[in-house]
Amino acid sequence: MTLHAPLIIDVAGTRLTDTDRARLAHPLVGGVILFARNWRDRAQLTALCRQIKRVRRDLLICVDHEGGRVQRFRSDGFTHLPPMRDLGRLWREGPETRPGEAALAACNAATAAGYVLAAELRACGVDFSFTPVLDLDWGRSEVIGDRAFDGDARVVTLLAQALMHGLRLAGMAHCGKHFPGHGWAEADSHVALPVDDRALEAILTDDAAPYGWLSAALAAVMPAHVVYSQVDARPAGFSRVWLRDILRERLGFTGAVFSDDLSMAGARVLDGRPVTHTQAALAALQAGCDLVLLCNQSPVDDGAAIDELIEGLSRAYYEGRWIPDETAEARRRALLPAGTALTWDELMADARYQQALALLP
Repeated sequence: MTLHAPLIIDVAGTRLTDTDRARLAHPLVGGVILFARNWRDRAQLTALCRQIKRVRRDLLICVDHEGGRVQRFRSDGFTHLPPMRDLGRLWREGPETRPGEAALAACNAATAAGYVLAAELRACGVDFSFTPVLDLDWGRSEVIGDRAFDGDARVVTLLAQALMHGLRLAGMAHCGKHFPGHGWAEADSHVALPVDDRALEAILTDDAAPYGWLSAALAAVMPAHVVYSQVDARPAGFSRVWLRDILRERLGFTGAVFSDDLSMAGARVLDGRPVTHTQAALAALQAGCDLVLLCNQSPVDDGAAIDELIEGLSRAYYEGRWIPDETAEARRRALLPAGTALTWDELMADARYQQALALLP
């Protein structure tokens, strides 16, 4: 049908059903996002990932696995990773005998966290994690909170860069989120539409600064379901101003852009009107997203929302309302992991992994 597979969907349980396989085989589907309901133990997760890759080798297997309270797999040997705030605290409060020593130790620990995170996931067949969080901790947003490294954009940038380096050492790409920043808006976009009423220059100076400083390194970015009312009436993930004019042109970002979950409340109203998942997906793609996520829908009504989105985007393609983007597809494929992953047993004997564990705060 098309050379662009922008849809990232979920599956219902701990193994694929025939319905899951049919959806994943559709040419518009580019990947799958896993949740805690898809986990029982390492052997089951590894088998599930193999099942997915047997459907299509190019499917991107994703997960939200940051550390702290956002970590989908927590048992059967998976390391309990610290919240990112712990790395920021190490930067500011760690022991040092000369200036800057604590900051360097925090960066080393961040690299270690990235390596452990990615190596453990890859040992089970997972390709990609939506991390790091680049939001600033303004002390206002409970949904961000300790997921943020720090309140200083410079500290956030350097710790994120170190964590990204650790991910890359294990062959995994990364995704900075939530552009241009979710730390100021107090509402939770899972259940409401947050609004940030600051001026553009204030946002660019602080919250969005890491995206410019990391523009040469970031593999992917996820925009926030937040309205920045002095910049655009639409949430950032549906805004050509934010995605094309600012992220691409002004900040020079060249990687992939994911929408945040289209089932979240912050994605279900555009221009003051409720929208369907298909309408939200088309708006995100036309604004500049390369990939769109629809999460936690396969257990609901047998996944009717996923089928409706696949059918709706297919119809938009055939009717000329959506034009596939080969460049966006190349950006999706660039997120697939590099190199062969260590098996779990090999990882347990890996000197770099053991050293990384010892460096975690």
